[in-house]
Amino acid sequence: MREKVSWFKRERIETALLLQCIPATTVSLFVVSVICMNLLANKTLIQTQWIALDGGILISWLSFMCMDIITKHFGPKASSKIAILASCINLMTCLIFYIASAIPSNADDYSALDRILGGTWFILLGSTVAFLASAVINNFLNWTIGKAFIDNPDGGKAFAARSYISTFIGQFMDNLIFSLIVFVGFAPIFWDGFHWTVIQCITCALTGAVAELIMEIAFSPIGYKITQNWKKRNIGKEYIKYMNSTR
Repeated sequence: MREKVSWFKRERIETALLLQCIPATTVSLFVVSVICMNLLANKTLIQTQWIALDGGILISWLSFMCMDIITKHFGPKASSKIAILASCINLMTCLIFYIASAIPSNADDYSALDRILGGTWFILLGSTVAFLASAVINNFLNWTIGKAFIDNPDGGKAFAARSYISTFIGQFMDNLIFSLIVFVGFAPIFWDGFHWTVIQCITCALTGAVAELIMEIAFSPIGYKITQNWKKRNIGKEYIKYMNSTR
């Protein structure tokens, strides 16, 4: 029991210190991008036999770039904690949206807006599980790849390699887990038998990951400059010092 209390206290102190040290702009952009992904996913932009892309692709790169930045500077555990925070805020936002959609109004016809705000519970479940799983995969893979660059771990090539590889695999897992949960698991039950095959899920996850990787490649130089700026300004030194002292 003492070990559990000690672990809980340590995690609470660590998380509080992280939230004090990490730049608020990065956390805000990360949380907003997660919420926007949930809303934009309601619109399908491209749908063929081989690829299906929803509006979330327009901002998903920002979520993964934020995780890459946080992982590079604070470590994978810190990035995963911020991902959990973003998911919790997204769930709270979805709850508020659902309540707003359920409240009747005689001012105008809000049926279309209510359908968007109300959402579908198993889509929210699938997106939350997929995002959290892919976030952990992305963060720890990003950190592991960075360890391989012994000579120049802070260089542009190291940042590009860890970002591109982890983003591609993370996005692939995100797309695959989501499609398996929603289109293989729940869709046949709640959408009159509509479903995807596992092959379709894998194909769309792969092509979607490629498209999202292209977005990441286009914007990753911004992420690299931010990490360089954080290092130069010694951002989060208290958190980093604390983590080093507890190892």
